[in-house]
Amino acid sequence: MLDSWGRADWKTRDAWRALRILSEFVEGFDTLADLPPSVSVFGSARTKPGTREWELAEHLGAALARAGYGVITGGGPGVMEAANKGCAEAGGLSIGLGIELPFEQGLNDWVDVGIDFRYFFVRKTMFVKYAQAFVVLPGGFGTLDEMFEALTLVQTKKVTRFPVVMMGTWYWQGLIDWMRDTMMADGKIGPEDLKLFCLTDDVDEAVRYIVDVDAELNAEQEAAFARAAADQQAATEPAPVADEGDGERPVRPFDGEI
Repeated sequence: MLDSWGRADWKTRDAWRALRILSEFVEGFDTLADLPPSVSVFGSARTKPGTREWELAEHLGAALARAGYGVITGGGPGVMEAANKGCAEAGGLSIGLGIELPFEQGLNDWVDVGIDFRYFFVRKTMFVKYAQAFVVLPGGFGTLDEMFEALTLVQTKKVTRFPVVMMGTWYWQGLIDWMRDTMMADGKIGPEDLKLFCLTDDVDEAVRYIVDVDAELNAEQEAAFARAAADQQAATEPAPVADEGDGERPVRPFDGEI
């Protein structure tokens, strides 16, 4: 879509392309609107079965399903397939949001609900809109893109705060050290920004963190609804009428002067 170099017809074609973009949003919203609480899991499409991160993703998918969450991935191979497989085998709902890429040929066999997208930005909207949490496993540029977009949305309060978990300390620790020793030291981020995510290799800890934060946010939301209902009720109640008893203030007769 962004490649307009050397195309004389780009104005006409891009105007009509907006309809295709709109159709992807409509399909995504319509297909995913009734999902149960779900967690988006990101990671490399190049991860091979039997590796440490594959096993971690598969166990994570199963644990999330047992905790009552669906699992949303990019629907491709690697970490995505492992997470979908773990979820499906544990009886959870396995969701795949595919993208047209040279090394991701169709959705993996463990996807129950699947959509294929052409545009990355439409797909990423669905990852955010329909997830209660993000879990990021080792991956490449695409995984980093998804992770930092999630952190940016939370940091800038463009979305309701939700848990972000980074799994694979052997992979992410160097990046986190750089965030602390370079980015934070240079004033580009604050100490509170390093608290926007949880780093762990323990599947149970990751799921517990998601469940706890989810419960905390639900409690905050219910309290906000209760306050709003109380305020609305107070606003609609009639104002109290003064008693006409002995305490009534006497009226002074008008004497012609103001």
